[in-house]
Amino acid sequence: MAATDKPKAQLYAPPVTTAKAQRMSLEKSQRLWGWIFLSPWVIGFTAFTLIPMVASLIFTFTDLKLADPSATQFVGLDNYRKLLNDPDLKISLWVTLRYALVALPLSVIIPLSMATLLNSKNLWAKRLFRTLFYMPYMIPLISVIYIFSGYLNANSGWLNRFMDSVLGIQGPDWLYDQFWIYPALFIIGIWTTGNAMLTLLASMQTVPTELYEAARVDGASPPTIFRKITLPMISPVIFYNLVLSIIGLFRYFEVPYVIKNGSGDPGNATLFFNIHFFRTAFRFQDMGYGATLAWLLFVIAMIVTTFVFVTSQYWVFYSGDRD
Repeated sequence: MAATDKPKAQLYAPPVTTAKAQRMSLEKSQRLWGWIFLSPWVIGFTAFTLIPMVASLIFTFTDLKLADPSATQFVGLDNYRKLLNDPDLKISLWVTLRYALVALPLSVIIPLSMATLLNSKNLWAKRLFRTLFYMPYMIPLISVIYIFSGYLNANSGWLNRFMDSVLGIQGPDWLYDQFWIYPALFIIGIWTTGNAMLTLLASMQTVPTELYEAARVDGASPPTIFRKITLPMISPVIFYNLVLSIIGLFRYFEVPYVIKNGSGDPGNATLFFNIHFFRTAFRFQDMGYGATLAWLLFVIAMIVTTFVFVTSQYWVFYSGDRD
């Protein structure tokens, strides 16, 4: 019988598909749909992060001025040499470091203390206090800054009035004194620690109760229990909040800018690194040197975060770790 004489059912029968071929087809389909769902993020990251980063790196080798971009010229490493002779850069780095030495410990200690207090079984109306401590975090930051600008006013602010009428002492000039401006900034920062407090409180409530019971049976005191059990068990969340605080420090801009309009007053005490970068790039329109400052900040941030991640293995405990 000729090949064309085969029955129609045999001629048009679909090819037999093996299980391996079906599995490979399914994997390709899943991979395709995965890239389809990821494509909005990939496009957004490429358009709004990767390309601007590459462009800013190119700008560091030019004298780009926003007022006259057509006159841009290649200047080589001149912007990087300028970093070494910029007095405002040295001031801004020192101001940022001085603020960080106090702000970073406070960003961990205060939320941890609040979470420990709210996790106490003997505290009355715990749900009410948890809500009250978290609510300030929901207020927009700009509104908080304007509220505290009035609250810390040396003449009409409520804090100085309270100190004068109740304590009988004259309050300091919070916003115009080079020393007291930092406590004022710390007070504003403490006001927005509700989110860190909430995450620490949630982590404390996940610590197995049998660990506490065993420690009490062994006669451990509450401070020992907190140091030997609570802190190690919640150390990943402490580490998480510390990293967020470091990122927030490198982004610290809104509070000093709104309070002092980016002037750096009083006496350059609020000339943080981001204030210096903003003034250079957008107020003085020196985008070439501004991009160099931005990359310097990126390098510093990478060094600090890398150090924190490397050293975390010595103090962060993960319950799934095995020796």
